[in-house]
Amino acid sequence: MSTKTAEAVCIGHPDKLCDLIADSILDDILYVDSAAHVAVEVMVSGHRIIVTGEITTTKRPRIRESVRYALVKAGYVPWKFLVFVWTRRQSRDINAGVSRSLEARFGDDTEFALQGAGDQGTVYGYATTETPQRLPLPLVLSHEICGRLDDARKQGIIAGIKSDGKAQVTVRYDQAGQPVAIETVVVSIQHDPAKDLDELAAEVKTLIVAPACKPYLPIGVDTEILVNPSGSFIVGGPKADTGLTGRKLMVDTYGGLGPHGGGAFSGKDASKVDRSGAYMARLIAKTIVDAHLAEECQVAISYAIGKADPVAFTVDSLGTGEYSDEILTRAAREVFPLRPGAIIDALGLRAPGYTRYSTYGHFGHVGVRWENSFAYVDALRKAVTSHAHEINAHQ
Repeated sequence: MSTKTAEAVCIGHPDKLCDLIADSILDDILYVDSAAHVAVEVMVSGHRIIVTGEITTTKRPRIRESVRYALVKAGYVPWKFLVFVWTRRQSRDINAGVSRSLEARFGDDTEFALQGAGDQGTVYGYATTETPQRLPLPLVLSHEICGRLDDARKQGIIAGIKSDGKAQVTVRYDQAGQPVAIETVVVSIQHDPAKDLDELAAEVKTLIVAPACKPYLPIGVDTEILVNPSGSFIVGGPKADTGLTGRKLMVDTYGGLGPHGGGAFSGKDASKVDRSGAYMARLIAKTIVDAHLAEECQVAISYAIGKADPVAFTVDSLGTGEYSDEILTRAAREVFPLRPGAIIDALGLRAPGYTRYSTYGHFGHVGVRWENSFAYVDALRKAVTSHAHEINAHQ
């Protein structure tokens, strides 16, 4: 027996508010200039919001309007905040590497050779058969609880709660690695001073936690549910804690139960492989799992700034693969685009719409291209079979 734990946060959590603001700014810029380069960072503390970073666009950004929109969406009152903006254009050196790659400078005129990576580093993708979303169950449950808390606030289902909150779920697994029980659920939610804490705990347990968990693993008699274990949670949001863009990396990806390269997503356009490369890595891992080539899979792609082709690419089936990792790696490299320009084109990443994913994680959503594994399943299985025959013929 073993356990796994993951957490998620509500839309009004200070760090998530910063992610929401950053992606709102990005979306509003991409709406009028799909070729813009954006790398925005946000900090919020008390009643002050600082927006900084690099923006290169043909249109004038409406940053303060974007900030106000995000505040309203997160349940805050915009006029209570002072907004400070310090942005500049993208470095000419970085732009040179993005707009004309190392390969292009050496005469490569093949498809998507022109655009280089906007940064260096390794990005990771992960998928597992634990849930229909191909994500770890503790993370799925944590996101579901936080989403239901936000809905309960907006719809008035639970009176007297506010937009700052978080959830954490611990799941017990059997020796075969299958989830068998929910051990502990921790929920912290900001509330009005007059809210009765016993009433709040009962409402959260019956209206939020139980229905969130029921489709996956019902709450058992031994499940411990803790609601606001520190006591009152009256002061919350930026008034209680400083928020920063990109400080909830594990919440954004795999809950710490799959690897993360370290780069944040929010506020960055797709020329930054922190985002586009990680989305493609997720698609590859999910396709391998959905093609029944592995029960669990992680993919690593490493880039050099200004270079189109990745410097390294590996698939690790974590001992669950139908074929060797070498065969899976060769096949995936053949089927999936890995150059930044090709990834952006394949996944439609020049279009706005990133705000939707700044809360409740960037993966597991229906209807987005980096989750559409079934578009690649047949091609991947065919490539795997071909490479397996090729390797066996040389042995």
